[in-house]
Amino acid sequence: MAVPKSKITRSKRGMRRSHDALKNPTYIEDKDSGELRRPHHIDLKSGQYRGRQILKASEEL
Repeated sequence: MAVPKSKITRSKRGMRRSHDALKNPTYIEDKDSGELRRPHHIDLKSGQYRGRQILKASEEL
């Protein structure tokens, strides 16, 4: 059975967990529609992804 040789200090434990913190999501402005969207995601207003029409464009009410 694996047993640690010595106690892990709070500092070392904190360093290991430093990447676990939640970060704010990134948004970019779409070049065509000007809407904010996530990188590498479909623009829901125009329905385009990388210049290709994927979904039908949503209509404003």
